[in-house]
Amino acid sequence: MKQGEIWLVDFPEGEGHEFYKERPALIIESDKQIVKSSIVTIMPITSNINNQVEYDLFLIRNNYNNLNRDSVLKCYDITGFDKTRFLKKIGKVKVDILEEVKDYLRLHFDL
Repeated sequence: MKQGEIWLVDFPEGEGHEFYKERPALIIESDKQIVKSSIVTIMPITSNINNQVEYDLFLIRNNYNNLNRDSVLKCYDITGFDKTRFLKKIGKVKVDILEEVKDYLRLHFDL
């Protein structure tokens, strides 16, 4: 597991507007922290491109990210799951997308 990789993750049953079921997610945690912790920080990905909100990132399906369809990275919905919920690596995002995510994190956390 590494920062910038997209994994299929088993999201537990959620409450309200929380994401649930197996879905792709982007690992945003640093590689150093991934090694140290059993919990990995992610942003969920949805193929529901019609519900984009501010700060969502559009991901065009390609051979690099290996998504099944064009999707949206839900940057505001940062969460963490135990490594046992990570089912398989799907692909990864390109450096420019990861930089946009880092820009969002700086804004979100006022860093």
